[in-house]
Amino acid sequence: MIARKVFYKDKQVENERLELTDKGAIYFLGRNLTLKNCTLVLKVAARNLFIRDVRFIDCTFEVKQELVNHQDWIRASLKGCRFKGRLSGCDFGHWPEYGNEPEYQLGTIEDCDFSEARLDACRFHGDDPSTLRFPRWPCFTLLDPLRRADELCNLKWPERFGRSLISLLDQSPEKRYKHPRSTMALSYYAPAEAKRLDTTEEAFKAAIEKCDFIVY
Repeated sequence: MIARKVFYKDKQVENERLELTDKGAIYFLGRNLTLKNCTLVLKVAARNLFIRDVRFIDCTFEVKQELVNHQDWIRASLKGCRFKGRLSGCDFGHWPEYGNEPEYQLGTIEDCDFSEARLDACRFHGDDPSTLRFPRWPCFTLLDPLRRADELCNLKWPERFGRSLISLLDQSPEKRYKHPRSTMALSYYAPAEAKRLDTTEEAFKAAIEKCDFIVY
């Protein structure tokens, strides 16, 4: 069956509710699209959602199906937005050198609220994380992880998590492109990581207690 294509582009939309929930559709947001005070209900896989050159202002994202490995947020400007639901392996903000196209230069995130979201292995690039609200335990967020790399690696993590964290830091824009201070925060969901590594949530909490650069 050929997927139905749905386009939102070249306009400004305010105070509307957009239901992006048809699993037989591919949704294209952009180019030159501004959404303000809108609610977006997302219930499709990452491969069915494309974001290009979009400005989201004071929008709410209700993620009804876990959004996995969705990188297109780095092609969007997000200001004053709220996220609800499950997101895994997603990137937000400005990732320098990711691409030379103008749409990649738009990527930014500011004053956004993830307190009602569940984040696992999500990265925040190039912006000030102090303007963001992160989810609390059992989620935890590592702030400024490259600058804190030595301290992070010395924490008593479950062993395989410690190794995977080092590997992830080595793949960051700072390491790959020698760009300073791009990856500003990393967020994880302790139950998912514990299940993946066959360990306990308590093992993660024991590692991060008393660290003032970890939000939990």
